[in-house]
Amino acid sequence: MFKVLKSWLQQHFSDPQAVTLLALLVMFALLIGFAGHILAPVLVALVLAFLLEWPVKQMTRCKIPRLAGASIVLFFFILLTLWVILGLIPSIFEQGVSLATELPKIIDKGNAYLLTLVEAYPQYISESQVANLLQRLRDFLAPEQIIDYSASILGWSANLLVLMVYMILIPLMLFFFLKDKTQLLNSAKRFLPAKNAVAQQVWLEMEQQIFNYIRGKVIEIAIVGTTSYLVFALMDLRYAALLGVLTGLSVLIPYIGATLVTIPIALVGFFQWGISSELGYLMLAYGIIQAIDGNLLVPLLFSEAVDLHPVVIIIAVLIFGGLWGVWGAFFAIPLASLVRAILNAWPTASPQAAQVE
Repeated sequence: MFKVLKSWLQQHFSDPQAVTLLALLVMFALLIGFAGHILAPVLVALVLAFLLEWPVKQMTRCKIPRLAGASIVLFFFILLTLWVILGLIPSIFEQGVSLATELPKIIDKGNAYLLTLVEAYPQYISESQVANLLQRLRDFLAPEQIIDYSASILGWSANLLVLMVYMILIPLMLFFFLKDKTQLLNSAKRFLPAKNAVAQQVWLEMEQQIFNYIRGKVIEIAIVGTTSYLVFALMDLRYAALLGVLTGLSVLIPYIGATLVTIPIALVGFFQWGISSELGYLMLAYGIIQAIDGNLLVPLLFSEAVDLHPVVIIIAVLIFGGLWGVWGAFFAIPLASLVRAILNAWPTASPQAAQVE
């Protein structure tokens, strides 16, 4: 057994560059695991700089100085952020509060409908089962529980001073990351090993994929969310803005997100129209949006960024989502692609060479 293990180690870790790549990955994982909360504004600024590098690069190609290009891009990015914070979020929050206050009415209407099913199909469902189900639902959606859930989700923003510091630090670091990209990269390379061809190969393979994926996700969220809102508004569905945003954000978690968002859309439609043709048209429209997203939009946006089997994607979402929550689920596909790139680039010696050594 020890000979087999020794042969395997020599085959896969005999190359110094493989050891270098492994050391870099371990150091990065430890940095994120133990100092991620401290370096959160730096990491956010790095991700934003990575995304905004493309428009800055296009401006430099048009003979615009990098300082001016970085300033223009940052200015419009701040305007967009302010519009989201001051214009979109208050409206979504207001509709969310209104929906939370009407949850008891939705539950009561569902109770009345389920009781009709008990009378119509007593052999399949009993009144005690309905009462038990609704009691659990009431406990889950109790006001104090909703407050606890909201506090846990928004707990990171509870410290107003920290939030204000982040609002100042992130744009400032983002500006310098965009303006002084070359100088910062050259400074960082001094701390890397001289022989890191494998790590460079992995980075070159992943750089464009990560950019295409994140850019595609932003475009997908905007298209799906806007289209859903317009469809819901045209159908005069209540909480159209809230449900449209939820539908757009559901694409962050492949396959699972769309399934989860179906529940509130169906509940709101049922509460507003009951079992009627309007509810059927609503679910049909929602199904068409999901079908267009999965069969047309995703292949167009991610044809070069995602080449993974759906089973691999679901497993990646479960693993990375369990490790890092929402962010892990969002970056599950790039992380799975990173694992594949590492496996493809990992140098291995032949079994005969390992035995000779």
